[in-house]
Amino acid sequence: MGNQRFAKTYTAGADIPARTLVKFSADRTVVPAAAATDAIIGVSTEVDASNGDPVDIYRDGLVEVIAGGNLTRGTYLTSDVNGNAVESAPASGNTAQTIGIAEVSAVAGDIIDVMLVRGQLTTP
Repeated sequence: MGNQRFAKTYTAGADIPARTLVKFSADRTVVPAAAATDAIIGVSTEVDASNGDPVDIYRDGLVEVIAGGNLTRGTYLTSDVNGNAVESAPASGNTAQTIGIAEVSAVAGDIIDVMLVRGQLTTP
């Protein structure tokens, strides 16, 4: 059995590169996520989208994401300023939104598999 993923089509509210973390900017419209505090909803597919175009967003499953820094397999991930995946490590008293768990270790620019598991991490 192959990799099963759930994707939904939205409208791109900005240019969205392939394999980028996204958030809502309006109803049925998404833009690249840009911070750990963004309510990340999913990951763009393997195709770039231009502002105003339809864009498919993976909402569930094992997907490919661009690493924004050094990642360790098994860690929860969030977004950097470019919509790339970075390890979620909120500062004391802060909360970070998470999009999933890294399947492998990586360095910035690598394309890695991520199991989508949305949630939050809060550091006391």
